[in-house]
Amino acid sequence: MNRASAVRIGIILSLVLLLSFCFGPNKKIAEPVAKDASAAVDFGKLSPIEELGRLLFFEESLSTPPGQSCATCHDPKTAFANPNQELPVSKGVIAGRYGSRNDLVASYAAFIPPLHKDEKENIWVGGLFWDGRADTLAEQAMMPPLNPLEMASRDKNAILDKLRALEYTSMFDQVFGSGALADADKAFGYMADAMAAFEKTKQFNPFDSKFDAYLRGEAQLTEPEMRGLKLFEDEKKGNCAACHPSKPAADGSHPLFTDFTYDNLGVPKNPENPFYLLPKEFNPAGFDFVDLGLAVTVKDQAENGKFRVPTLRNVALTSPYLHNGIFKKLFTVVAFYNTRDVAPWPMAEVPENVNREEMGNLRLSNQEMEDIVAFLLTLTDGWIKLPGDRSGGRDGNE
Repeated sequence: MNRASAVRIGIILSLVLLLSFCFGPNKKIAEPVAKDASAAVDFGKLSPIEELGRLLFFEESLSTPPGQSCATCHDPKTAFANPNQELPVSKGVIAGRYGSRNDLVASYAAFIPPLHKDEKENIWVGGLFWDGRADTLAEQAMMPPLNPLEMASRDKNAILDKLRALEYTSMFDQVFGSGALADADKAFGYMADAMAAFEKTKQFNPFDSKFDAYLRGEAQLTEPEMRGLKLFEDEKKGNCAACHPSKPAADGSHPLFTDFTYDNLGVPKNPENPFYLLPKEFNPAGFDFVDLGLAVTVKDQAENGKFRVPTLRNVALTSPYLHNGIFKKLFTVVAFYNTRDVAPWPMAEVPENVNREEMGNLRLSNQEMEDIVAFLLTLTDGWIKLPGDRSGGRDGNE
C-alpha cells in the first residue's frame, strides 16, 4: 500500500467514526418541530380571521378528550378528505365510536349553495353534508365538535372553556372585537365563522389540476384521458356530466363537477360499516339501520335514500367512495354505475327512488370504463408539468 492510499483510507475511517458519533443509535438528526400539524403546509398569506380559522381547523384540544381536530378527517394532504382510507367511515375521538357515513371532501365546499327547492325542476339542490342539513360552512363547522360520534365535546360552554385556554385566545378579540369570548353562543359562532373563512381560501379551492390546465390551453390530455372525457360528457354513453358538469359556467368560472342535486344511486348497505355495532344509544336499529339521507332533512319520504352529488375534483385522493364508503376503487364505482341493473350487485339499501334513467346499464366496455377513470385522474389538484412532458403546463421547477 502506498502512502497516498493509506491517507485516503485514514480519511474514510475518520469520516465513518464521525458519522457514527453524530448519527449513531444514541443520537437523533436535528429536525425542526412543527408548532402545529399545518405548519408543514404552505397556506400563503392569510387575513387575521383566516389565520384564526387555520389554527382552529388544526386544533386538537377542541375535542373531548383532546386529540381530534377538523384536519384529522379533512387532511390537506388528501385534498381535505379523510387520510384514513382503511375504514369506510370516520373514527370518533372516543375509542370505539364511528360515524354512519363516509366523510365528504372539504375542498370546494365553499361553492355549495344553501339547501333549496328548485321549483321548476321539482328537485332539492345544495346544502352541506350528504343530507344537506347545514346551509353554510359556518353552520357545518358547528356540528362535529358537539357530535358524540366525532369530537364529542359536551356543549358550547365546554367549547368556550377550551377556546379561552388556547395560546392564541387573544386573536378572538383582535378579529371579532373586545369580549368575543364572553358568551358561549357568540364564541361558538365566532369559532365557526373563522373556520368558514379559512375554508374559503385558495388552499381549499386551488383549481390547479391537469384538467384546469387543459381548459386554459396549457396542457394536452393523453389519448385515454381524452377518450374518457368524451365518454364522461356523452349523453348516450357515460353521461356522467349530467350530474357532474365539466364545462366552465357561462361566466367563465371553473367547473365544479357537481350540480349539487340529490340522487338515490341504489347503493347497497355496507357490511363493513362499524356504525352497525355501536351501542343502542347511538344506533338503536343495529344492523337494521337504514340511512334515508335527504328525506330526514326535508321530512319527505319521497326523498328516501337520496344523497347530495359530491364534487369529483380530487376524487382519486378521496377513497372510499359513496355515502357509506362501500367501494374502495374508482374503477369499482364506474363498474357499479355501468352494470348495477344487469350484474349481480347486492340490492339497494333503499330500493325506492333509485335513479334508473341515467345509470345502471350504460353498456360501457372495459376499456371505456378504464378511460373514464383515466380522465378522473386529471382532476387531482397540484398538477405540475414533468420534465420532458410536451403537453404544456407549468414548468417542473416552478
